[in-house]
Amino acid sequence: MPKKSPKPEGPGGDAPPGSAILPNGIFDALPRNRRLLLGVSGGIDSTALLHALVAHGFRKITLLHLDHGLRGRAGAADAAFVKALGRRLDLPVITARADIAAMAREARLSIETAARQARYSFFARAARQTRCRTLVLAHHADDQAETFLFNLLRGGGSGLGGMRPRVIREIDGVPLEILRPWLGIWRAEIEAYAVREKLRYREDASNASPEHTRNRLRLRVLPVLAAEFGRDVRRSLWRAAEILGAQQEWLDRSLSLGGEELSVAALRPLPEALQRHAIHGWLRRQKTPEISFALVESIRALLPAGAARAKVNLSGGKFARRRAGRLFIEEPLPAREGKTKSGTGKASGSRG
Repeated sequence: MPKKSPKPEGPGGDAPPGSAILPNGIFDALPRNRRLLLGVSGGIDSTALLHALVAHGFRKITLLHLDHGLRGRAGAADAAFVKALGRRLDLPVITARADIAAMAREARLSIETAARQARYSFFARAARQTRCRTLVLAHHADDQAETFLFNLLRGGGSGLGGMRPRVIREIDGVPLEILRPWLGIWRAEIEAYAVREKLRYREDASNASPEHTRNRLRLRVLPVLAAEFGRDVRRSLWRAAEILGAQQEWLDRSLSLGGEELSVAALRPLPEALQRHAIHGWLRRQKTPEISFALVESIRALLPAGAARAKVNLSGGKFARRRAGRLFIEEPLPAREGKTKSGTGKASGSRG
C-alpha cells in the first residue's frame, strides 16, 4: 500500500491524467456536465476515482460520505478529509453518521450487512435531496473477485454474478443508476495511479483486521489458493463472475416476474434453475440480506400444492409467506405494550 503523499490537485497537463485509468468507456456516452453522485470513503479507491473523474472533465459531482460510527476519531477524521477534498475541488459534499453496531443488533444482522444497507439508504436520501439519480462507486476487479468467492463459499447460488458496471436499482423508493467504472481495474493499478498522481488518501486500519470475513478471504484465503495453484486465482474468479453476471442479466430480462409479490402458479411450471433465479431476485429486490441457497430452497418448498407449511423465517423477524396463490414478505408484528411473546411480563422490545 502506497504511503500518503501530497494532496490531489485535480486536472492538469495536456492530457487528462485520469483518462488512462478509465479504459472501459462507461463514461464515453455521458456528457461532461452530467450530474453525478460519488461515494467517497476517503480511502485510496474512491479518492483516486474522484481525481480521475475530475481529470476526465466531470465537474458536477456531489461527494457522499457516511461515517459508520465504528472507528471513533478515525471515522470523524475520514469525514473531515472528504469535506476538505470537496472544498479543494469546489465540489459539494453530503455527510451523515450512523450507529451501525446498534443497527446490526436491532435487525440481527452482521456488521458488514448492516453497514451496506445503511450506505445505500444514505445514498438514496442524498439522491432524493439532490434530485440526482446517477451514483458512481469505486468497486474494482479485486472487489469483484472477492465478492464472487465470498458468495460461492456462502452458498448463495444465484448471487454468483457479482457486481455489474451499470445497474438500475430502486432503493427506499428511489430509482438509482449505479455505475462501477473500475470493475475491470485491479487494486495494484489504482495504487500505481495514486503514486503517479501523488494522491493523499486515508488509511482504514480495519481493512487489515482478520475480524471481518472479507478481510480473511483477501489476506489469508486468496494467497493460499494462489500458492496452491501456482498462479493468481483472482483473475479466474473475476472471469467467472463476469460470465455468470452476463448470464444472470439475460435471465433477468427473460423472466417477467418482478414486483413485491410472486405468483405461485407462474413459478410452479418453471425449471428448478429458473425458480431459484426468480426467488433469489425477488428476495434481493425486497432487500433481504444474506440470501443463501438453503433459504431459496426453503421458499421453493412452499410452491407445491400440498406443501406442509406456508411460511419461511427471514432475518429481522420477517417471513416469506404463501397465501391465496401469492408469495409475499410479511413484516413482523410490533411488540404489544405490557406483553412478551409468551403473553405475560414486560414488553419484548425486539424489532425486525
